Formats: sequence, C-alpha cells, structure tokens
Amino acid sequence: MPRTAAVIIIGNEILSGKVKDENSHFLAVELRQLGVKLSLVAVIPDDVDEIASTVASCAKKYDYVFTSGGIGPTHDDVTMKGVAMAFGRRLVLNDRLKELIVKRCGVPSDVVMRMAEMPEGSELIELNGINFPPVRLENVFVFPGIPEFLKKKFAALKERFRDKPFLSSRIYINGEECLIADSLDSIARKFPSVEIGSYPKIAEKEYKVLVTLEAREEEALKQAVEELLKLLPREIVLRTI
Repeated sequence: MPRTAAVIIIGNEILSGKVKDENSHFLAVELRQLGVKLSLVAVIPDDVDEIASTVASCAKKYDYVFTSGGIGPTHDDVTMKGVAMAFGRRLVLNDRLKELIVKRCGVPSDVVMRMAEMPEGSELIELNGINFPPVRLENVFVFPGIPEFLKKKFAALKERFRDKPFLSSRIYINGEECLIADSLDSIARKFPSVEIGSYPKIAEKEYKVLVTLEAREEEALKQAVEELLKLLPREIVLRTI
C-alpha cells in the first residue's frame, strides 16, 4: 500500500478569495511523483481550535501531514499554536530560530519573536540554502504559505518521502464519455489496484476524453490497459501512451 498524505491549507485569505491557493496543487504533483498518495486537501481559517482539530484528525489517519500558511509574525499567524495544541504540547522558544530572526530583523519585538516558538519536542529541519528551516512534529510538517518559500523548502527535503512510484498510462479518446463508461466500470471492478480516471476535455480539438490508468505494479497496469483497449470501440481510440 502506498503511503498517504493530507495537505492542510491555512488562511482566511484563501477562504475569502483574496489569495489563490497554489500550494495544494504543487504538493499534489510532487507527492504523486514521489509515490505518496494524497488523500485529503483541507482549507481552513486562521483559527487555533480549527487548526488543532484538523491536524490531530489528519495525523491519526495519514502517514504525512503538510500544513501551509500561518507561521509569520502577524496576529493571524497561529499555526504553530494550533499544531502544538493538536498534540497536547506547549510552545517553547527555539534558540536556533531566535538566532535566525535576530540576524534578519535585528532586535525584534516580542510580537516578532513569536516566530521563534515551536511545539515542544518538535524538530527543526536544517537544510542547505534554507534561511528558516521547516518544523516537524511527529508526522506533521509545517510549511510557509508563500509558494516560493514552500516550494524551495519542500524540494530540499522531499527525498525523505520517496516511496515506490506510481506507473501510468494514458488513452486519448475521440468520442463522448458515455461511449466508454461501461468499459471503464468493468475494468475498474476487475483491477481494483489500478486507479482509473476519465476527464472530458471541452476545449480540446484533438480529442474529447483523456483516460488515465495508474498503478504501483507494472503487470497489473499492463493487463488493465490491454483489456480496456479490447473493450473500447477501435474507431474512437486515438492513441495510447
């Protein structure tokens, strides 16, 4: 079984539409390439209780939990407090983070110094080229909300999540989805380990539906593709990759 993950996007600005979420899509693509199954994406407000309950629930259900947002110096940056609460921990001042903040901001105010607080017992993951290291508490990884920062930090530590990769095949269909639904249903029941997706493309001129098949076992994928092609009308199958 593949390892599973949840992504928790934290921020009133996302829920209000002031800022577009880029991070969940980025992490979805990256995790798939690493062989990790993203099972949940949650978007929640900057509310300590909501963060705590969501993190606690996800940490129990999934192998990895990635949070994004709410770790800056302003009043609405309460992610660390929420993550600490999820595990029944208190926030403690981290000397290394304090050093980095002083280096960047000079002598900071008490408000800014809150950025140096971490849940008790958490790990500061030092990475080459990363000014402010990400924080891990058990299976929860805390990332910033700014996409450029998140991408850089995730890229620096993503190899620790690598698992057996997903293999995939694509079939391009020049016909309506209703013409292939029965065939897809039959293959999905016969090959439960193969994930099948059907995606109509309204604006695409070359084809009308993209069918994807994904599995972790090469032989299962191969057999599913072969049997599906036998069921589909030949005249609507453009190509298979």
